[in-house]
Amino acid sequence: MKYKRLGRAGVKVSELCLGTMIYGRQVEEEKSLKIIRRAVNLGINFIDTADAYVAGRSETIVGKAIEGMRDDVVLATKVYNRMGSGPNDMGLNRKHIFKAVKDSLNRLGTDYIDLYQVHRFDSTTPLRETLSALTDLIHQGKVHYIGCSNFAAWQIEKALRISDLHQLEMFSCSQPRYNLLDRAVEREHLPLCLEEGIGVIPYSPLAGGFLTGKYQSDAPLPEGSRGQLRPDWMKQYQTDRNFRIIRALRCISEETGLKMSQISLAWQLANPAITAPIIGASSIEQLEENVEVVDLTLPEYALKRINDVSKPEWLLQQEARIVRMRR
Repeated sequence: MKYKRLGRAGVKVSELCLGTMIYGRQVEEEKSLKIIRRAVNLGINFIDTADAYVAGRSETIVGKAIEGMRDDVVLATKVYNRMGSGPNDMGLNRKHIFKAVKDSLNRLGTDYIDLYQVHRFDSTTPLRETLSALTDLIHQGKVHYIGCSNFAAWQIEKALRISDLHQLEMFSCSQPRYNLLDRAVEREHLPLCLEEGIGVIPYSPLAGGFLTGKYQSDAPLPEGSRGQLRPDWMKQYQTDRNFRIIRALRCISEETGLKMSQISLAWQLANPAITAPIIGASSIEQLEENVEVVDLTLPEYALKRINDVSKPEWLLQQEARIVRMRR
């Protein structure tokens, strides 16, 4: 396993982060515990969860899994989503943050959280209030670093300026959705993070399994797959562009002997803006297959081909404007 600094922070995290959203729901507890412990044994020291995942059950499972090796793990969780019926049982106001961190610490069975992330932007709470509360948690020793998830570039920039102006703790990382099918963050988000020293830990790097090759345009949906169980989710990916990307991945897979999932992860790890993609694993075999990617180097021709075939329309237009300007 290889390790990187988490943005401007000094702490080092593995190049892959284990996401735990499905543990306690799609994956039962005993199996989840084995997968998490195997991940740590393979060198993954970065584990991501959230209070809202399976109504707190994911945090409880993670806490059990890392018992006895807490100090070897960089533990990340999140706050924002509704965790009760009261008017202050959600959001990024000071009251909810303080209650949420207490509850998360109890479920995780620990007295500190390495990375505490705001799960999404809260337009009803001033950012200064949120950042002030997070800063207090760091001063209290309950949290070591802070980050954001699902923030737009302008929201991150605004948070950084508020932190700088009022001498509050700054976000060390951002957690956006990013994969070969969804490259929107390349427009403003990733350049901002590179410029400001913000680590990027993207979720859904395999587009919920779509980039593993299990779905084909001319074949029925696999039995028991997410696409079959959630046709509304599947519909968003069933486009001509996305299936072109899948065909290109399959060709590169046949040429290189690499799994399609490994190619997708390797493409992401080749981006200097990326710190650690968040991988989800429903089995130890799947976990071990994904971990192999840290020792793989994708051939330049393959990297270029998959990069070209997955370019979004806005990037193609941007490149066309640059060509016209140079004429």
